[in-house]
Amino acid sequence: MTKSIALRSSQPRRMSREEKSRETYRLILEAAAQVVGSEGYADASISKITQLAGIAQGTFYNYFKSRQDVLNKLLPYMGRQMLDHIATSLPRDLTGSEREKARLLAFLEYLNTHPAFYRILYEAEVFAPEAHAEHFRVLVNGYKGSLGRAVERGEIQGFDEAELEAVIYMLLSARSYISMHYARDDNGRAKAVPAHVIQAYMKILTRGLFSPS
Repeated sequence: MTKSIALRSSQPRRMSREEKSRETYRLILEAAAQVVGSEGYADASISKITQLAGIAQGTFYNYFKSRQDVLNKLLPYMGRQMLDHIATSLPRDLTGSEREKARLLAFLEYLNTHPAFYRILYEAEVFAPEAHAEHFRVLVNGYKGSLGRAVERGEIQGFDEAELEAVIYMLLSARSYISMHYARDDNGRAKAVPAHVIQAYMKILTRGLFSPS
């Protein structure tokens, strides 16, 4: 029997000092996400984070001033990652309520692959309030831009700017509670959201926010 021979991959390009620095910064935050996701903010020590990241504790202080500093930067980091995932998942030709449906599904998909985000988000209000406030500022401002473009296209009618801001918090709340109640089983494992839940969400959008004035 002839043995298969694995092809040698080309020698990886050596990273520049700046690239190494960015990668180390990312590794620390990813390790912090795993630690906080499994043990919570209160038990997330620098030693646990650096051990998981595979770096010396001294190296940690080249990137973050303190334990609280990395905790303050964790949720905004994960939030930007989540928004990037949603943005790249949305087909460009989608508009109106179908775009909001795709946004919800992309959010749920991100949570399925990043289950630590649940705990990072919900404990942040107590353990990293600055990060929690920044995260929601970014979410709301991004949503304002999206719904503002929908208004310009004539997809949304009859809502003034103040009302649309209230709608944004309603949509964010719906997304959050749908994920908590329907996207996890009793053991905390990811599961598919039932079709009737998505259908109910879409009825609210098509008969409310995106209905003709």
